[in-house]
Amino acid sequence: MQNKEIFNVFFREKPAMMLLGLRNAKAGVYASSLAKQIDCTYSHVVKILQQMEKSGLVNFEKHGRLKLLTLTKNGSEVADHIDRVWNLL
Repeated sequence: MQNKEIFNVFFREKPAMMLLGLRNAKAGVYASSLAKQIDCTYSHVVKILQQMEKSGLVNFEKHGRLKLLTLTKNGSEVADHIDRVWNLL
């Protein structure tokens, strides 16, 4: 638990966990399933994901009415760095 507390000093927990969740997914993920995975509201997840999309970290791929989320190359690298920091703590 101490690792998680110090991690939260440096990073906002939910956005970091979103990136790690997307990185660990075998395929594209829906925002609703990501929200459940990290125990967050759907609207909060979408708001953060929109900011990440503007920053070039995630892609929204529309499939009918649904949007799948995937990491960009840059997003994957950021997630890798977050994971390394997590493991160092």
